[in-house]
Amino acid sequence: MGRTDEVRVRIAPAPTGHMHLGNARTALFNWLFARHHGGKFIVRIDDTDLERSSEEAVKAILDALRWLGMDWDEGPEVGGPYGPYIQSQRLDIYREYAKKLVEGGKAYYCYCTKEELDAMREEARKRGRPFKYPGKCRNLTPEERERFEREGRRPTIRLNVEAAWGSREGKIVVHDLVLGDVEFDVKEFDDFIIMKSNGMPVYNFATVVDDYLMRITHVIRASEHLSNTPKQILIYKALGVEPPKFAHVPMVLGSSKGEKLSKRHGAVAVEWYRDQGYLPEAMINFLARLGWSYDDKEEIFTVEELIEKFDLDRVGRSGSVFDINKLNWLNKQYIMMMPLSKRTDAVIPFLERAGLIKREEITPEKRRWLEKIVEAVGDRMTTLADIVDYTYFFFTDEFEYSEEGLRKWLSKEGVPEMLEEVKELLAGVEPFERGEIERALRGYVEGKGLKAIRVFQPIRVAITGKTVGPGLFETIELLGRERTLGRLERAIRFLKGRTENP
Repeated sequence: MGRTDEVRVRIAPAPTGHMHLGNARTALFNWLFARHHGGKFIVRIDDTDLERSSEEAVKAILDALRWLGMDWDEGPEVGGPYGPYIQSQRLDIYREYAKKLVEGGKAYYCYCTKEELDAMREEARKRGRPFKYPGKCRNLTPEERERFEREGRRPTIRLNVEAAWGSREGKIVVHDLVLGDVEFDVKEFDDFIIMKSNGMPVYNFATVVDDYLMRITHVIRASEHLSNTPKQILIYKALGVEPPKFAHVPMVLGSSKGEKLSKRHGAVAVEWYRDQGYLPEAMINFLARLGWSYDDKEEIFTVEELIEKFDLDRVGRSGSVFDINKLNWLNKQYIMMMPLSKRTDAVIPFLERAGLIKREEITPEKRRWLEKIVEAVGDRMTTLADIVDYTYFFFTDEFEYSEEGLRKWLSKEGVPEMLEEVKELLAGVEPFERGEIERALRGYVEGKGLKAIRVFQPIRVAITGKTVGPGLFETIELLGRERTLGRLERAIRFLKGRTENP
C-alpha cells in the first residue's frame, strides 16, 4: 500500500481526560492544513492505555472538536474506509504486524523478567553509563524459548534495530517541515519494546502501523513528540515502507519562562472556556496564532481566512505563550461583532443556568426586552457569562447593595431625602423613556447645583445594588416605572432604618 497524493492528516488523542488547549491547537493546525489543501482530517482514538481511558473522555474530546467547528472526515461517529478508528479495536492488526516483523528477523521475543532488567539497569548505573538493553534475547534458540515458555514467562517483542536499519552506524534524519533536518545517531537506540507482554502495542508501534494503514501523508504534532520520531522511522524501515512527512510544531507555553502550559497557569480544558462563555470563533482565532503568524498587522481572522492563509511555512520554531489577556480581547471583539439577535441567543443559556429566566417563558415581548438589555450592556462583556453579573438585577428584586456602593454612595448625608425627591420626579415622567428620564434627572442635577455623579451613583446603587453597569437612563427605562419607584422606596426605607437603628 503506497501513500496517496491526497493530503491526509490525523490527530490521535488519548481519552484519559479533557481536550487540552495544547492538543486543541495541534488539532487545529492539522484541520487547517487539511482544509487548505483539500485533504482529509482524521480522528483516531489512542486508547491502548485501557486503565486510564474512558468513554466520557472520548465524548469530551469529540464534543470539544465539534464546538470548535473542527469537523472530521473519518473517525468515530462518521466511520471511513480505514477503520476502526479506535486503537483498542485494532489489537489483532498490531499483533499481526509484530508477528510479521519477528518472522522477518526485524523483531524478536524478549523473555527477560523485570528483576533481570532491573539488575541490568543497576549494573549500568554502577558503571556510570545510560542503560541500553544489550540484546540478551536477540538470538535465542527454539529450545531456550520453549524453556522460558514452560517457566510461564510472557514475552515482550523488541525491534531489532540493527536488522531494521541495516547497520549499527549512521544517522536517522528527520526531514522536518518546521524544524528542518534533525539528526539522531542510530547507535543511541537500543532494541526497544514494540509489544508489551500483555499483548498491547507500545505507543510508537501502534502509531506507525495506524499511520501507514490509514495512509497518513503528514504527521503534524507538538515538538515534545520529536524524540519519538527516530524510533518511528526505525519501525517504518523495518516494515519496509516510506514514513509520512513530519512537522513538529512549537509547544504552547504557560509563561515566558518556557514552562509548558499546565493547570498552574489557569484552566487548560477546552470545555471550561466553552462553559465560561468564550466563543468558538475567538478560540479558533486565538489558537491559530499560537505558533503561526501571517503578518504583524492582522489580529482577527475568520475561519475561511485561516483556511485560505494557513500553511506550515509560517509556523515558527519557538514556543508560544498562552496569553489569557489576548484571548479576552479577542473574545470581546467577537461578541461585539455578533448581531444583537444572535448575541441575545448566545447569552440566554447563561441567564437560564443562573436561574434568572426560563426559556419556555420567553414571550415575543420579553424577547424584545431581553434584546434591549443585551444592547444596553454594550461592549462590557468579555465573555458571555459576564451577562449574569451585569444584568441579574433586571430579573430579580432580591439583591443586596454592594459594600462599595453602600459605603461610598448610599451612606452619604442627605441621600435618603434626595432619593425621595428623585422618586417623586420619576413618578411624573411621561413617557417613561430614556430621553425623558435623562432630561428630568439632568434638570434635577442642574437645579440643585450638584455634580451629576453625586446624584446618579446613589440612584444606580439604589435600583441595581451595583456601582457599575449599563447606562443609568437605559436601566431605569428597562426596569420600568413601577419597579424603579419600588426600588427607590426600598432603599429609602433601608437607609432610614439604619439611621434610626445605627
